[in-house]
Amino acid sequence: MLFVYYPKCSTCQKAKKWLEEKGISYDERNIKTENPSQEELTEWYRKSGLPLKRFFNTSGMLYKEMKLKDRLPGMDEEEQLKLLATDGMLVKRPLVVDGNVVLTGFKEGEWEEKLL
Repeated sequence: MLFVYYPKCSTCQKAKKWLEEKGISYDERNIKTENPSQEELTEWYRKSGLPLKRFFNTSGMLYKEMKLKDRLPGMDEEEQLKLLATDGMLVKRPLVVDGNVVLTGFKEGEWEEKLL
């Protein structure tokens, strides 16, 4: 399992603690220093079955500075994935990839259902 997170993010810290409490082993990756590539994001998006908007960190400063709320609707899928790959701070975190399971953000109920 791959756990993509930002160490300073309190939600990521909660998620990490949850994984450890459940005894789930994972490989961790700092999204700030090792941003997911466009290929990875495309693969994860396709596997997840989630709307692409769920991969954006909509509460992040960079998202707001770039006025993406207004810009995203006019962009096609490939443009959005390319944009996501430019900076890890645009990507919703934590992100868990385990086989065909891809989860964005930490919702304990969803994680319990999909990971346990």
